[in-house]
Amino acid sequence: MACERTGGGRAQTRRRSRPGADRCALFQPYRGSGPEPVGFLLVPRFSMMAFISAVEPLRVANRFAGRTLFSWHIFSADGGPVEASNGMSLAAEAAVDKAAVPTLIVCAGFDPRAQGKKPLIATLRRLAHRGVTLGALDTGAHLLARAGLLDDSRVTMHWEAVPAFREDFPDIEVSDELFEIGNGHFTCAGGTAAIDLMLDMIARKHGSELAVKISEQFIHERIRDRHDAQRLKLAKRLGVTNSRVIRIVELMERHLDEPLSARRLASSAGVSGRQLERLFRANLGVTPGAYYLGLRLQRVRQLLRETDKSVLEIALACGFTSASSVSRAYRARFGVAPSQDRKEERDGGGPQRPAIAAERRP
Repeated sequence: MACERTGGGRAQTRRRSRPGADRCALFQPYRGSGPEPVGFLLVPRFSMMAFISAVEPLRVANRFAGRTLFSWHIFSADGGPVEASNGMSLAAEAAVDKAAVPTLIVCAGFDPRAQGKKPLIATLRRLAHRGVTLGALDTGAHLLARAGLLDDSRVTMHWEAVPAFREDFPDIEVSDELFEIGNGHFTCAGGTAAIDLMLDMIARKHGSELAVKISEQFIHERIRDRHDAQRLKLAKRLGVTNSRVIRIVELMERHLDEPLSARRLASSAGVSGRQLERLFRANLGVTPGAYYLGLRLQRVRQLLRETDKSVLEIALACGFTSASSVSRAYRARFGVAPSQDRKEERDGGGPQRPAIAAERRP
């Protein structure tokens, strides 16, 4: 669903057809009695932002409709409280195997692979077999994929989690959409994209006027179409306007597994090697080689924390020739070996390490 503004300034929406929406309960008229129940499965370290962004449109829909259109219900793997990534805990109504809802949305965040225990995966399979529509926010798609529920599907998730997901599930197509609606399931990038997902659903069921009112209540400038980009344009992320620098960085980001030579990068922008050096120093404060290395180390860190692949496998996936070469570069950047950093993260975060300054040197 996209949003336009009329001459009077009020947002108006237009709906587009969604492949698979006719097979997702959340996007079809509710035929039960009473409010439509929407379930949320919270897993440890889930994203509070994504969860709240999904729940609040339901609350405000009830308020503006003057009646209870929706109810929401929190579940966990064992029925106990669940701590979010921000340290806050929410109480669950029951264990997820007791969920009796037409739609269940898996809310995940950091390290979703650690939450995919066999009993939980089996429960998700049983729910799908019963005809429950399963959704996923942020990295929740990991759990649905683990359960074998996303085969032959196109899915989305938070952009930062995509590399690790592709390593684990290379046969599942991943898009950079805000949300995707498939055959009996849907996935969402998380964050504030969950607002747009829910507004799309509300417009389908209860009309665009209600969806627009909710959007304006949130000071949500427009209801984004699912095709909107998750990330800012590269020029804004980098804070530069030089088109040659932007073109080269785009090339770097697309070739992390097989790094391009400085000559190839310079040629792509129509400059000499010396000009390439000057451009990067003037616009980003680093050499092209240092910037490229920073991007690759950022990918190394993501894969270390989000997959179980060996240091050697990760090294090769990020353009290094050996485990020792990536370890030297990693230690020089972060002051810790890759294996130790992974251990500290999985043991509860460990000491705070400096973020990778790939995009601009402080």
